Amino acid sequence: MTAIDRTFFDAFGMEHVVPEETIRALTEAMGEPAGDGPRFVHLGEEADLGPGVVELETGETFEVTGRIPPDVPAGYHRFRGPDGETDLIVSPARCHLPALLRAWGWAAQLYATRSRHSWGMGDFADLGSLAEWAASRGAETVLVNPLLAAAPVGPRDPSPYYPATRRFLDPIYLRVEEVPGAERLGSGLERAAAAGRRLTAAPLVDRDAIWHLKSECLEAIWSSGPPPAGFERWRTARGRPLEEFGLWCVLCETHGPDWRRWPARYSHPDGSAVARFAVEHADRVRYHQWLQWLCRLQLDAAASATILMQDMPIGFDPAGMDAWTWQDHLARDVSIGAPPDEFNTLGQDWGLPPFVPHRLRRAGYRPFVETLRAQMARGGALRIDHVMGLFRQFWIPAGEPPTRGAYVRYPHGELLDILALESTRARAVVVGEDLGTVEPGVREELAARHVLSYRLLWFEDRPPEEWPELSMASVTTHDLPTVAGLWTGADLAEQQHYDMAPNAESTQAIRRRAARLGGVDPDAPVDEVTERLHRRLAAAPSRLITATLEDAARAVRRPNIPGASRRPNWCIPLPLLLEELIEDPIANTLATTLEGAVKGERNHGIT
Repeated sequence: MTAIDRTFFDAFGMEHVVPEETIRALTEAMGEPAGDGPRFVHLGEEADLGPGVVELETGETFEVTGRIPPDVPAGYHRFRGPDGETDLIVSPARCHLPALLRAWGWAAQLYATRSRHSWGMGDFADLGSLAEWAASRGAETVLVNPLLAAAPVGPRDPSPYYPATRRFLDPIYLRVEEVPGAERLGSGLERAAAAGRRLTAAPLVDRDAIWHLKSECLEAIWSSGPPPAGFERWRTARGRPLEEFGLWCVLCETHGPDWRRWPARYSHPDGSAVARFAVEHADRVRYHQWLQWLCRLQLDAAASATILMQDMPIGFDPAGMDAWTWQDHLARDVSIGAPPDEFNTLGQDWGLPPFVPHRLRRAGYRPFVETLRAQMARGGALRIDHVMGLFRQFWIPAGEPPTRGAYVRYPHGELLDILALESTRARAVVVGEDLGTVEPGVREELAARHVLSYRLLWFEDRPPEEWPELSMASVTTHDLPTVAGLWTGADLAEQQHYDMAPNAESTQAIRRRAARLGGVDPDAPVDEVTERLHRRLAAAPSRLITATLEDAARAVRRPNIPGASRRPNWCIPLPLLLEELIEDPIANTLATTLEGAVKGERNHGIT
C-alpha cells in the first residue's frame, strides 16, 4: 500500500498532524493497488532473477539460471520466468556528469526576453540570439523556463509550470518569418510582423493576442502549399504520442480546452469515437503535428551555440493533454502543492494532478520515461522543478487549504534509476531544484546519484565558498525576489499589495545577509549590489553557476509571486530589450565576473 505520512515538519520546524479526514480522502483517491511493476538492476550488478529468459531491447535473448550476468547493458528489457513476464530495467544508477565540468550560464524567462523583432514576446530566434551572445562571453549554458504546449484555444494560462503537456512544445514561441514557406504570404506577412512588433511595446505579455496573430499566419502558410518532405519522415518516426497530441489539439478546437467537459464518447483516448474523429480530421491533426516539427527545427537551431537546459515542471494541467492521455494513472479530486514555508506562509496549492504511485509503477513508468525523453531531446542539461517530488509529494484534497494536506511517498529509488538511465543516454547533466521543505537524506541521495543540488544566495546560511561542489549556484530564482526587488524593498511592498502575508522579518534578514556577503553599505546603489553579489557567487565551487537575466537587467519585479492570483505573473517582460541587454555594461560585467571564475577550470564541453 502506498504510504501516506501521518505527520510532517514544515520549513519552520513545526510538526503537523494530518487530519483523519485527509487520510481517508487521499486513500480513496488512490484506489486499491493492483499488479506488479518492473524489476530494477544496476549496471554491472549480478542480481538474482531466478530461472528464465532475458530479452534485451535490441531483440537479443539469452537464458539465465539464477543470477543475471554483470555485462547486461543498460536499458529497458524483458524477463520471462516461471511466474510470467516482467519489465527488467538495467540502470547505470548515476546521472551523466562529466568529471571536469565547471561552467556558467544565464537563466532566462524566454517570453520576457523580447527583442526588436519579437511579436510581443521572446521567441526561439531570440533564444538563439541570447545563446550566441552568451557563448561569445564564455557561457556554456542557457536555462530557460518550460517551453511547453498549452491548449491551442484561449484563454491561455500564462504559467509555464502549468502546461497542457510536458512532452510537446508551444508554437507561440515560433519566429513566423523563419517558417519554411512563410515567404508565400508576401505583404500579408509584412503586415502581421508589424502588428506583432507593436505588441512588444505593451507593458505586459499578451499571449492571447500574440497567438491569434501567429496562428493566422501559420494556418495561411500550411494552406499555401505542402510542407517539406522532412516533416513527413519526422512525423512518422514520432509514433503514437504525436498522433495523440495532434488529435487532442483538434478536439480542443472542436469541444473546448478541458477534456473533462467533452462529450463522453471522447473522454478517453482509446475510445472508438476518438479513432473515427482522427480519421475525419486527419488534415487538421497533421497541421498541429507540423507545428511541433517547426518548433523542433527552431529550438534545435537556437540551441546550437550553447547547451540548452530545459526546465521540467512537477506536473501538468488537469484539463490538458497529458491528463487526458494518462488519466488512468492519476488521482482524482486531489492536487499537489507545498506546506507553508519561509516565503509562502499560507502554503501553496499548484492545482496539478498527481500520479498514483502504484498505478505509475504498474504502467512500467512509461509516462515518466516519455516525459524525460521529451525534456532531454536536445541533450546537455535538465533542471527538474521540485525534485523532492520524486521522493514524496504534498497532496491536498479538493476543497481543502494546503494546511490540510499530507505527504504521499513515491518509489524514489526506481524513479532515480530511470532518471539516471535517460540522463546517460541523452548525455544530459541533471539539476534538481531542492528548495523549500527538504526532508533529511534527500540531498545526500541526490548527490550520490549525481543530481546537482540547487543552491541560492537568498536561502543559504553558509557563504558560497562552503557550498557543495555537486550543485548549481545562483542568487535567486523565478519564484523569489530579484536583487533589485529585494534591495529597494519593491518586492516586499508588492507582496503586501497583493495581501500575500509576507514574512517581512525574514526578508529584511536576507537583505542584511546580502549586504554582508556583498560587503556593501545598506544604502548602496542596486548596480553595485548586483555586481558584488555575483562576484561573491562566483566564489562557489559549484559545478554550474547561473545568473538570471532579471538581475542583469536590474528588474525589480520577479516573474512570479506564488499564490498572487491578481498579479500578472509570468507576463512581465524584462525592462530592457535583448539588443539593449547585450550592450548593457552591468550585464557584461556579470558575464566577465562569472567567466573569470570558471576560466581555466572547465572541461572542453558540458557533454
